[in-house]
Amino acid sequence: MLDILHIMNAEDATVALAVQAALPQIARAVDAIVERLKNGGRLIYIGAGTSGRLGILDAAECVPTFSTPPDLVIGIIAGGESALTQAIEGVEDDSSAGATDLLSRGVSALDAVVGIAASGRTPYVIGGVDAARQAGALTIGISCNVPAPLLEIVELPIGVDVGAEVITGSTRLKAGTAQKLILNMISTATMIRMGKVYQKSAVKPLPSGMGI
Repeated sequence: MLDILHIMNAEDATVALAVQAALPQIARAVDAIVERLKNGGRLIYIGAGTSGRLGILDAAECVPTFSTPPDLVIGIIAGGESALTQAIEGVEDDSSAGATDLLSRGVSALDAVVGIAASGRTPYVIGGVDAARQAGALTIGISCNVPAPLLEIVELPIGVDVGAEVITGSTRLKAGTAQKLILNMISTATMIRMGKVYQKSAVKPLPSGMGI
């Protein structure tokens, strides 16, 4: 048992270095997201499976951590709320559903849309991102496979090559860890830039006329 844990821990240690290599890409994404939010837009994550759950988790945590309105950061997952707790087969392969789910949120040129796909080729995510792009929204893609179709269709690609998983095909492991780290950076850095953090502590919005 200890041997298995040593192997997993050693593999996990490589994830932070892979994310480190993508820091310039992440920084560009944060700059662009902040611009959209300051002009009245929203940050929208879209993904399937583990990627979708991580997006929803990050969005949900912005409300208690940074006192953001519930509709400022939004997570969309293939299959809807039911997919949060159980796998729903086939929904990730429906590109039209991705577009429909995204458009149903009223996506516009004000918004920033982040497509999250470990493989970088999930049809649901690509369909959603493509719809967002046609609506004029800023598009960002996070993929743990480089190169990848998702990275080719977005304005700001974030590619992180984490290498083979300990269990082949189980993208909830290193790929999931990388995605969580990146989403942490995107939301936290964005909220810092938006004035939601004061002296390392998350704060409620200050009264009108007061700045940080």
